[in-house]
Amino acid sequence: MRLLLLCSLMLLSVPLAVHASDSTLSLSLKDAIRMAVEKNLDVRAELYNPAQFEADINRNRSIYDPQLLLQTNYTDSTAASTTTGAIIGSQALSLNSSLNKLLWTGGTASVSFNNGYANNTLVASSWQSGLGVSLSQPLLKNLGREATEVAINVSRQSKFASLEHFNARLLAIVAQVRSEYFKLYSLRQARDVKKVSLDLAQKILVETKARVKAGVLPAMEVLNAEYGAVTREKELNDAELAVNNQVDVLRLLLQIDGAVADLLTTDQPPLDRIDVVEGDAVKNALNNRPDIREQKRNLDLFELQTKNYSQKMLPDLTFAATAQLTGFDATYQGNVNKVLTADYPIWTVGLNFSIPLGNSAADNDFRKSRLKTEQAILQLRSLEETSVKEVRAAIRNITAGYRQIEVSNRGRAFAEERLRSFMKKNEVGLATTKDVLDVENDLAISKNDQINAVVGYANALTTYWQVTGELLEREGIRVIESDADKLYSVTR
Repeated sequence: MRLLLLCSLMLLSVPLAVHASDSTLSLSLKDAIRMAVEKNLDVRAELYNPAQFEADINRNRSIYDPQLLLQTNYTDSTAASTTTGAIIGSQALSLNSSLNKLLWTGGTASVSFNNGYANNTLVASSWQSGLGVSLSQPLLKNLGREATEVAINVSRQSKFASLEHFNARLLAIVAQVRSEYFKLYSLRQARDVKKVSLDLAQKILVETKARVKAGVLPAMEVLNAEYGAVTREKELNDAELAVNNQVDVLRLLLQIDGAVADLLTTDQPPLDRIDVVEGDAVKNALNNRPDIREQKRNLDLFELQTKNYSQKMLPDLTFAATAQLTGFDATYQGNVNKVLTADYPIWTVGLNFSIPLGNSAADNDFRKSRLKTEQAILQLRSLEETSVKEVRAAIRNITAGYRQIEVSNRGRAFAEERLRSFMKKNEVGLATTKDVLDVENDLAISKNDQINAVVGYANALTTYWQVTGELLEREGIRVIESDADKLYSVTR
């Protein structure tokens, strides 16, 4: 009795263990899109590009960091006098410091404090110091904030362009998620159709064998019924394989843990008819598509560089001014006191002018930049025209897709009625088993056509929202600059 009870418990534990390991995740379309946005490796990798440009921006801003220079030298020399032949020893010490800073105007300002000590056997030792300020300001080439911050602005425009590229990548991923999600839905529906076909074929096989045994039908009918059942069993196996493969596709796209054995789609494709105004759709595409916005950012970048290169062709005219308070005394304290009394000021003002003869380097840099700008304009026009064509094609696909649903619904209804008619004929001997199986196969085809029409309409809507740039907004997804900045900030 104990052995029987133990065997019973072991048998009961087998299905429980299988059910525990066979974990299934029910997934809505909204959750699938959220998981792709948060976890997809391609999306996460793409966000590193604007974060790197943020590093470039901050690096280029370092041109405004003050620079402190400290310098000291000590010299000890011994030489013979050329007139008397006496040995002369001398010592010299310099202690110099300066603080330099670049101005947004393109000029450079500096504050310096220099100290020198000299001593030799012929002249008494002395200290000499100077406290001064200086300014060097370009008046033609390299003048102004735009010229000074050109590297900063180039990095900033590049960052904006990379954010738009990230948007484009994200848009493609969201569209792919919708497509793969509804594909899994369609494959499951197709598998269910195959199951129904197999069940019906097996039922026909059983009935056919009974009628052959009763002498109502010839033995050949059993072969037809068996062939129909085997064919549908193979089709069901192929459908199961397609579902499992698609689950893996979606699992990889959403980065779902491998412990999840199966994914169930809980949302069905949309069936509501959507009316589209072509003019509004084209306007949305030209304003909202991230690839067009990226190209516009690149055009702004090339125009910025062209403007900078045009300024580089100007002559170099620089205004220079210095002012210094000096002191001279045998002691360092007395020397500093004279500096502070401002009794010995020195100042200079001047202009420096230079121009390269020919200036071919700057001229060719400007020409190349102009060519890039004109190329970018043509690329933008081409992209805009392509987007208009894609929008019009997407609108036509929506209209055709909705009509296809209506046609497939009627086709399925006709196929179901036709199958009922042939089954009744078969019961009275007016239709063979092969006829019934062929008609049932036609019904299965019409069911698949209906499934494909529904999913095709959903994909047409996805494509339309993708080519108009509306898909991210419709899904509640918004990319902001701080997303990349956070990634930059946490990197150490």
